[in-house]
Amino acid sequence: MACACSIRQIVKRDGQLVDYDRERIATAIFKSASSLGGSDRPLAERLAAEVEQALIATYGAGAIPTVEEIQDLVESVLISHGHVRTARAYIIYRHERAQARAARARQPVEASDNIPYKTIYEVLRWNMDHGCETVAGLNRIIAAGRLPELVRDSDQRYHDEVGRGVERMLERLPALRIVIVAGPSSSGKTTTTIKVGERLRAAGLELVAINLDHYFFELARHPRDEFGDYDYETPQALDLPLINQHLVQLLEGRTIRTPHYDFKTGTRQLEVHELRLGPRQVLLIDSLHGLYDGMTALIPPEQKFRLYIETLGQLRHADGTFMRWADNRLLRRMIRDSWHRNLQPLATLTHWHYVRRSELKYIIPFIGSVDLLVNSALPYEMPILKARLFPFLPEALQRYQGDAQRQDAYLRARRVFELLQPLTAVADEAVVPPRSLLREFIGGSAYIY
Repeated sequence: MACACSIRQIVKRDGQLVDYDRERIATAIFKSASSLGGSDRPLAERLAAEVEQALIATYGAGAIPTVEEIQDLVESVLISHGHVRTARAYIIYRHERAQARAARARQPVEASDNIPYKTIYEVLRWNMDHGCETVAGLNRIIAAGRLPELVRDSDQRYHDEVGRGVERMLERLPALRIVIVAGPSSSGKTTTTIKVGERLRAAGLELVAINLDHYFFELARHPRDEFGDYDYETPQALDLPLINQHLVQLLEGRTIRTPHYDFKTGTRQLEVHELRLGPRQVLLIDSLHGLYDGMTALIPPEQKFRLYIETLGQLRHADGTFMRWADNRLLRRMIRDSWHRNLQPLATLTHWHYVRRSELKYIIPFIGSVDLLVNSALPYEMPILKARLFPFLPEALQRYQGDAQRQDAYLRARRVFELLQPLTAVADEAVVPPRSLLREFIGGSAYIY
């Protein structure tokens, strides 16, 4: 039964928009309660209505929440109303659904429901082999003075993955003309792109970047979100027809003039920056939306190599729950924004749900169509990130717990706080090499970003 409330649609895990249905929330709650002997369907429906009101209060009337956001609020509402046992059963229910999706994915397919199960299984095995798959395991490594060894091995694993990607690129020459580096926010795209460029240069090739930020529409033609704010996260904010036209011309050997976009004024000037591809040059598209079909619709598949980066870390809490990849990236961005953009960590935290919603709709659904998936999670980064960020989390919990419009920030802060609390913090960052991907976020890199 579709709901008549102001929420009309939701974003599924595969990025599709579907009709919102409060009954599905009530059914999930009822099933969780039934597993404990409960039989009160009307109570489940009342709680579902509470979840709905929390969604509207948190994201605004007319918002399009994700499945993940809805499920997080279900857990929060159950706990706040004293249904702790039902909340635990609901968490188990979510886990079982994920396991069922994993079972369906045990076939020669890279990703199912946007989750690369084969890859994360390999990541988990690597972590287990190195004793860093749990918070307790990391603490033991730190206590034994073996963190430098873990840093060395983690960085080598990442470098090897990037190297395999470049080998595949070279195998596809001379047809290959474009390398697309994509991934969600703070996944490490910039460092990975630099390292790909280093290896291609050693093979006599050069990456030449096209700056897609200059292809934003002027504000007068810019799409807006449900709150009326200009939405820079959607690919429709970019002039996709002009991008395709210029890509075709570049691959034909012609010289183009890209636009120039002024973010301060929201205006664009056409035909400003000259760009041409030489015979040993490969075009680089480094964009959040590089895998979006409309971005390179006119370019044949054999001319494109699509590299996707994600923090596929497998770090388990004492209760068996794994750290979410998005939370890993959130911590990275909270630190980077603080020194690179002069933003307070809590400002990044409260803005994160906008970023996450765009990722789930425009970026993550393409994870199954890429040529290579690189895991940028570094098991040693959590103790270092904790030393930088943990002092901010209690303030976030206190400030946002009672704020209906900040429940997303509260839930994320609580989740990260509970994971990091028992972890040993490492304040001495000298253990991190200057060419480590982590330096992209904590500063002190040998690379210029």
